[in-house]
Amino acid sequence: MRVAVFSTKPYDKRFLTAAAAETDHQLDFFEARLDRTTASLADDYDVVCAFVNDDLGAATLLRLAKTGPKLIALRSAGFNHVDLEAAKSLGLPVVRVPAYSPDSVAEHTVALMLALNRRIHRAHNRVREGNLSLDGLLGFDLGARTVGLVGTGKIGVAVARILSGFGCRILGYDVNENPAAIELGIEYVPLRDIWGRSDVISLHAPLTPETHHLVDASAIATMKDGVMLINTSRGALIDTAAAIEGLKSGKIGNLGLDVYEEEGDLFFEDLSDTVIQDDVFSRLLTFPNVLITGHQAFFTVEALEAIAHDTVGNITAFAAGNPSGNEL
Repeated sequence: MRVAVFSTKPYDKRFLTAAAAETDHQLDFFEARLDRTTASLADDYDVVCAFVNDDLGAATLLRLAKTGPKLIALRSAGFNHVDLEAAKSLGLPVVRVPAYSPDSVAEHTVALMLALNRRIHRAHNRVREGNLSLDGLLGFDLGARTVGLVGTGKIGVAVARILSGFGCRILGYDVNENPAAIELGIEYVPLRDIWGRSDVISLHAPLTPETHHLVDASAIATMKDGVMLINTSRGALIDTAAAIEGLKSGKIGNLGLDVYEEEGDLFFEDLSDTVIQDDVFSRLLTFPNVLITGHQAFFTVEALEAIAHDTVGNITAFAAGNPSGNEL
């Protein structure tokens, strides 16, 4: 099948090409992000392969449907950027990669916790400037703290497994309790208890209309003073403006983000020679107790191999007229 791959970076080309080496698929790579203005690049292709910040809204899907693609293959677990109702009405099936390497995201999550707690990012910059003072770098023993996990799927459980090694008390909230989480000793509690009892809160929920701005001003107000908040899931789980107010008041003591609700025009790009126009994001960067990475939690060799393998597998199954099990 002829596959148009959008939002391509060098690593995408490397891993997808390797995964497709023993198939008959022809992969053509485009650096452009997919939206209604670039959808014409996919004219006469059988498959469109898209990433998390591509725009697969109704207008884009309508343009794609006019010119031939028969499948939307997401190389991501999240699908909040896809208008699934429009896709269904246009007869465009959508497949995704539901679970590629939960350990990669979990390890990055805990790395953010540790770096923020022990002020590694600040200490690194200080030492490079010859300042070896310890003032302002005071942390706490993570194992003596209570961690609340919002979402206890594969990634949430992987985080819990790591934190259990530190000796943390772990609370969990999910609409469905996971037997694997219970086995690890996670205590399931209502969401209000996650907010009120946790020293560290880590978000691992999907982005849905129900979870949009799950962490808002009212939720933050019920949290412990100085709480650490970590988000490696989807940016819009947090109301960023409310988080900034929480940082200013001291309610939020540390904020670690690998995602941001308006990341589409920022992440995965080199903006070092430009002026960032997003004033909210720029404000976040002024806080010494905020650590932001650019949606890199998934970015390991193992994860990229799994993403490429499953993406190509989804396409191969579709070409053969078989379900892959990853349909939306």
